[in-house]
Amino acid sequence: MFERKKKHNSLSGHRILGLGVLCLFAFCLLAQETVKKDTQPKQKSKVFLLHSDLLRKDSRHPDAQVVVGNVVFRHDSVYMYCDSAYYYDQISSFEAFSNVRMEQGDTLFLYGDHLYYDGMTQIAEMRMNVRMENRNTTLLTDSLNYDRVYNLGYFFDGGTLMDEQNVLTSEWGEYNPSTKQSVFNYNVKLVNPQFTLTSDTLRYNTATKIANIVGPSDIVSDANHIYSERGYYNTVTGKADLYDRSVLTNEGKQLTGDTLFYDRNAGIGEAFHNMVMNDTVNKNMMTGDYGFYNEKIKYAFATRKAVAIDYSQGDSLFLHGDTLMLETFNLNTDSMYREMRAFHKVRFYRTDVQGVADSLVFSTVDSCLTMYKDPILWNKNQQLVGEQVKIYMNDSTIDWAHIINQALSIEQIDSVLYNQVTGKEMKSYFRDGQMWKTEVIGSVRVVYYPMDSDSTLIGMNVSETSQLDIYLKDQKLERMVMSPKSNGTLYPMSQIPKGTDRLQNFVWFDYIRPLNKADIFNWRAKKAEDQLKKNTRPPVELPNQHLFEEKKK
Repeated sequence: MFERKKKHNSLSGHRILGLGVLCLFAFCLLAQETVKKDTQPKQKSKVFLLHSDLLRKDSRHPDAQVVVGNVVFRHDSVYMYCDSAYYYDQISSFEAFSNVRMEQGDTLFLYGDHLYYDGMTQIAEMRMNVRMENRNTTLLTDSLNYDRVYNLGYFFDGGTLMDEQNVLTSEWGEYNPSTKQSVFNYNVKLVNPQFTLTSDTLRYNTATKIANIVGPSDIVSDANHIYSERGYYNTVTGKADLYDRSVLTNEGKQLTGDTLFYDRNAGIGEAFHNMVMNDTVNKNMMTGDYGFYNEKIKYAFATRKAVAIDYSQGDSLFLHGDTLMLETFNLNTDSMYREMRAFHKVRFYRTDVQGVADSLVFSTVDSCLTMYKDPILWNKNQQLVGEQVKIYMNDSTIDWAHIINQALSIEQIDSVLYNQVTGKEMKSYFRDGQMWKTEVIGSVRVVYYPMDSDSTLIGMNVSETSQLDIYLKDQKLERMVMSPKSNGTLYPMSQIPKGTDRLQNFVWFDYIRPLNKADIFNWRAKKAEDQLKKNTRPPVELPNQHLFEEKKK
């Protein structure tokens, strides 16, 4: 019994194993059939001759049928028309002549005088007076190849692409009717009613009307000029995103940045990172990590490490503030003027003059530069301080300066000795850029070290008066005139009383002074003990104010 059961189990195992082998064999055959089917080349569709008025053979073209009159061919969904053709039935191709037309659906039409169409490769070679139409886009050339597989037409002997917005010409180009994308190379020119773009390489989409700049390109209009090597320009909206140090030029002003945004219709340009705004007419520029310019209202500003540079005098002046701004008023009128503003933490440097202030304004109305809140000026070994400083210019050179309230002038003689003059206000006058006269007005106090002819110090003079006029020659003291006249006190150098060699408001701000053009970014505030004392004035009583107070009660 046991032996029979064992034999039965053995036979069952063999049947299962045999069935598995048969299934595996069948699977392998099926797989081979599938691979064989997939690797077999697909059958090419045939080009059919649908109609002609005449069909004949020609001994000069033994492989062709000559078809004449109202000729119509079809390949898949494409219909082709001509006056006559050589039809190569065996290779599914034809050569068409005169009034050639190709229609693909209801969107693509191709016209020309001569066509060779290869049904195997599906490439149409159209020649002479070629015109391709795709909805609102027209392509004109004398030689065009159209690849139906990739839906791509390309010319190589000069061509013109036109849509509702632009006309583009180049020596070589291609156009895809499906994606509406075109590529142009060699002597590319895009003409728009508002501007002209020239380049060596350009990509353009006839649907979006966006030009993709991929090589050195110039966009020129009546008002401005753009140079870019990479970016996007929307020819409808006039908006552009430009990269790789593109340059926008408008009436002598150039805006450059790692990235530029420009809106032609709004007249707005923005520059990001390493911005340079250069005015080649007035010979000044602004730099920073961000810049903005409105060409319509002539307004500009810069920020993020902003610097204004004036290079009109040969020796450039470098000025830094948190924000720099240029604004134009009364535009296109006889009273037009501009203001340049810098705020806050203003510092500037030039080899001959340095300064700091919280803010400043330069106006072309009176050619005046005004420094506000804790202004300090340095020139060589001289320092000027006041509550407000006004500098009046004449043809880019200083004409005269006005220091208002708590005016203090200090000249450093050596490390411990200083000539000092203080008063309510000072007015300094210049000739050919050199100071020749200074007027000190109101509560004048002087600490001065006169010298003999060999520059030996005679002593220290301390004087007080109401007005002091100082005359200089070759930037050296020539004479002083006090009104009313003051004899003062002259102390010999060995007998100077302690504490008399400094005016009460003396401060030497050497720790604030900009040392070079790089130091303008390092803001250093005044020490608490060196702050100017605020003026304390009694309240002004208005006429008949007592009557107002009584009525109030």
